[in-house]
Amino acid sequence: MRNRIVIFCLMGLFLSTAMVFAQGKGAKQINLHGGKQGDITFPHHMHHTVVNDCMVCHKDFPQEPGALQASKDSGALKKKQMMNKTCLKCHRDRKKAGKPYGPVRCSGCHIR
Repeated sequence: MRNRIVIFCLMGLFLSTAMVFAQGKGAKQINLHGGKQGDITFPHHMHHTVVNDCMVCHKDFPQEPGALQASKDSGALKKKQMMNKTCLKCHRDRKKAGKPYGPVRCSGCHIR
């Protein structure tokens, strides 16, 4: 009986993982609250095409709609933590390496 439960759980895990991959890689665009600097329109589709490894960004918050804002609201992510330690770092590293890169200034993402 115990083996059946373990097998059933493993099958559920496998199927749920397969369903996530079958759904694609999330929203094409995500609108984020950006505080005093203005909101951010995040081109998610462009990032998952260029970065190609979800965990580069999603190591800090789950892959589900609203997760980034929920992590900020709960205090799991501090203000600007994601931007400074992940977004800007990646953009600046790509610029230094001579690769295509995203904005490296606040005004490049924040819309007033």
